[in-house]
Amino acid sequence: MDEQAIATVAAWHDALNAGAVERLLALSAGDIEVGGPRGTGRGTDLLREWIGRAQIRLEPRRVFARDGTVVVEQAASWRAPDSGEQTPPQPAASVFRVRDGRVSSVIRHGNLPAALAAAGLDESDQVARPVP
Repeated sequence: MDEQAIATVAAWHDALNAGAVERLLALSAGDIEVGGPRGTGRGTDLLREWIGRAQIRLEPRRVFARDGTVVVEQAASWRAPDSGEQTPPQPAASVFRVRDGRVSSVIRHGNLPAALAAAGLDESDQVARPVP
């Protein structure tokens, strides 16, 4: 299960960073939960709006997984709302829940310890370290 979940989350990152919105939506459950510092909502319409507005890039660093839950430590950058310019990469970590081969939830946290705690995972659950 974890290998499938990790592969799904890796494909999700690839689609997001390539700007392949339709592929990203196909990898996401119709009722996907999307959350971060500004709150949480549901649905592919919200995901599509977030992608278009934020123009976020999430570069994976380390991966942790157990029982269909995947935490990815990331370097995150997005379009600044005031200037429209891409921000320099900042540390972040996201908790992904994968159900039936699709991402059913993605919640972004400000750092890895917060994401691991929210997911009920710890350093012993590290499974991969992507090559930069």
